[in-house]
Amino acid sequence: MNLASPTVTKWVEDGLADPEAFWARAAQELPWFRTWDRVYEADPPTFRWFIGAQTNIAHNALDHHVADGRGDRNALIYFNERGDEATYTYAELLAEVKRVAAALRGLGVVKGDRVTLSMPTCPEALMLMLACMRIGAIHSVIFAGFGAQALADRISASGSRVVFTADITYRKGKEVPLKPLVDDALRSMGDLVENVVVLQRSTAGIALHTGRDIPWDAFLAGAEGQSDDVESMEANEPAFILATSGTTGTPKLAIHRHGGYQVHVAAMARWCFGLKPSDVWWTTSDIGWIVGHSYMVYGPLLVGCTTIVFEGALDFPEPEGNWRIAVEKFGATGIFTSPTAIRALMRYGDGPLASVDHSKVERIVSAGEVLNPPAWDWLQNTILEGRIPVIDHMWQTETSGPAFGNPYGIELLPIKPGAATIALPGIEAGVVHADGTPCDTGETGIMVFKRPFPGLTAALWGEPERYGRDYWEKIPGLYYSGDSARVDEDGYYWFAGRADEVIKIAAHRMGTIEVESACLKNTAVAECGVVGRPDELRGEVIAAFVVLKNDQTPSDELRKEIIGTIRHELGPIAVIGELNFVSMLPKTRSGKIMRRVLKAVTLGRDPGDITTIEDEGSVDEARNAWQQMKDDMEEEQ
Repeated sequence: MNLASPTVTKWVEDGLADPEAFWARAAQELPWFRTWDRVYEADPPTFRWFIGAQTNIAHNALDHHVADGRGDRNALIYFNERGDEATYTYAELLAEVKRVAAALRGLGVVKGDRVTLSMPTCPEALMLMLACMRIGAIHSVIFAGFGAQALADRISASGSRVVFTADITYRKGKEVPLKPLVDDALRSMGDLVENVVVLQRSTAGIALHTGRDIPWDAFLAGAEGQSDDVESMEANEPAFILATSGTTGTPKLAIHRHGGYQVHVAAMARWCFGLKPSDVWWTTSDIGWIVGHSYMVYGPLLVGCTTIVFEGALDFPEPEGNWRIAVEKFGATGIFTSPTAIRALMRYGDGPLASVDHSKVERIVSAGEVLNPPAWDWLQNTILEGRIPVIDHMWQTETSGPAFGNPYGIELLPIKPGAATIALPGIEAGVVHADGTPCDTGETGIMVFKRPFPGLTAALWGEPERYGRDYWEKIPGLYYSGDSARVDEDGYYWFAGRADEVIKIAAHRMGTIEVESACLKNTAVAECGVVGRPDELRGEVIAAFVVLKNDQTPSDELRKEIIGTIRHELGPIAVIGELNFVSMLPKTRSGKIMRRVLKAVTLGRDPGDITTIEDEGSVDEARNAWQQMKDDMEEEQ
C-alpha cells in the first residue's frame, strides 16, 4: 500500500496491528450502561464483540443527547413528493418514541419478539424502529411495495407476532396501496401474526379485520399505564434483522447486534463521512434497506446531527425539485445517494440539477453499486464544478456500514473515479483466487475479509448452517463476500461486480462494471446493464442493455457508435454480441441492477424470483428487446 497520507496510513496500520485495541477505542466514543469484559471472542464460524457490555442503541441515539442538553436540536426533518413536511427536535422525537414503546408493551410485545414493518419512509416508521430497539424487540423492516408472497416469506421467516403497515404510500403522484398486500400475505400464514397495526393516511375508508387489525390511534392509546423505560441489552443480543436485497437469489435474514452494529456505524459515520453534530444529513434511500437503517436512522442520531427523510420518487414532480428542497430549504450539508439516483438525474441533462444552489453542501457520498466514472465526473465537475468531493464507497447489508471508502473524516485521499478507495481502518480485506491464494496487484479475484470486525453479521436468523456455508466455508478461513475486485499499487480497491457475473471472453475475464462504465463514456447513454452470453467460438460474448438519455433516439447508427465507444475503451477483447435499447433496466428496489434477470432473458430462461424488483415491466421490456434483436439478426441471415 502506497497511500498519500501518513495520517491515514497510521490509522490503517493501527487497525491491523491490534484490532481489539483499535475497536475498543472506537467503542469508547459511545456511552455504555456497562463496559465489556472482553473485546472479542471467536467461536467459528461465528464470533462476539464487547462481551458482557450493556447498552441500547435507541438510548444512545436519543436519551443521551437530550440528557446532555441537546434536546432542542432538530433530529428529524421529513418531507415528501406531495409537499408535506414535519420536523421533530431530539426532545420531541424521544417523547414520540417513548409513547410508541409503551404502546408496543401495551400490545404485549416484549424483549426478543420480532416485529415486521412494511411501512413508507415516514416519521412513524422511524419512531417504530427506535421504539422496538428501546424495549429490546427485534424489528424486521421490509420495503413497502414488496409483493404478497415476498412479504409472506419474510414475515414467516422472522416469526413476527405483530406487523405494522399503512394504507398507502406516495409514489410519482399516486397513492399506492400497502394494506391489501399485507392482507394477501397473511392469508396463507395461519395465526402466526396476532395483530396488524395500520397507519391510515388517506381519507378513503380502509377494511380492517376484526380482532386482528388495529388503527394507529387505537394502538397509541394502548400506551396508557405502560412503561416506556429503556431495556438494557447485552452487546451481542439482536437489535434487528434485515433481508439482503437479493440480486442473486433467496434473501438471507442478517442479524445485527446492539454492540457491534452501533460501534461500526458510528465510527464509520465519523471516519468515512466526517459526520458531526452540526451536520444536516440527507440519505436518499428507503428505510427498507441497510443504508436507510444505518445512515438515515441510527448513524446520524448516534452522532447527534439532523437527518432528512424523504418519501416518494426523487425526480417527481420535477427532476431537481426534491433535491432543491433538501439542499436549499433544509440546508443539507452532506448527501448520501446512489449511482442509480445520480444516473437517473443525468438523464434530464445538466440544467435541472445545476440550477440548485449547493453552497451549503460539504460532500456527497455514493454507494449501492460502483459509481461509474462518467456519472462521477458529471456530478463532481459539471454540477458541483469541483468545489466539493463526490466520494464512492462500498459495503453490504452484512457489514452494517462502509468497509471500503475514502476516509474523508480522517483525511481525504486522492480520488480515483471508479475505485472504492481503501479498506477502511479496522477492516482487514484482500483479493484472492477461488482456492484462497492471494491475487497479484491488478489481478481480479474475489474480495474477502480476513477477520471479523464489529459491524460484520455474525449469524443469519433461523439458518445457522447457511451462515457458515455461505460466508466462511467457500474459501475456508476467509469471509466470502461474493464480490469481484482487484487491488492496485496504491491499495485502492476496484470492484467489478458479483464474482459469478464475470464475463469470460476467450482467455480474458472482464467485470460487468468495467464494461458498463465503458458504455457510459458515450454521452448518449444514461444507464447500461451487461451480462455474458454463451458463444461457440469465444466461450462468451457481451450482451448489453442500454438506457439512453431523454433527448436521444435509438437507431442502428447510435448502436454502432456505442459499441465503438466500448471497444475504444476496453480494446478488441470486448466483443459485443448484441446491444439492446430499453427504457429501463430490471433493478432491485434498492437500485442494484438485476443482472441475473438479464442473463435469464438472453438465455430464454425464467428469471425466477423477481419479488425484489422495482418494476416488473422492465423484465418484459428486456425480453422484448432481446427477441427483437434476435429476429433482426435472423432476417439478416
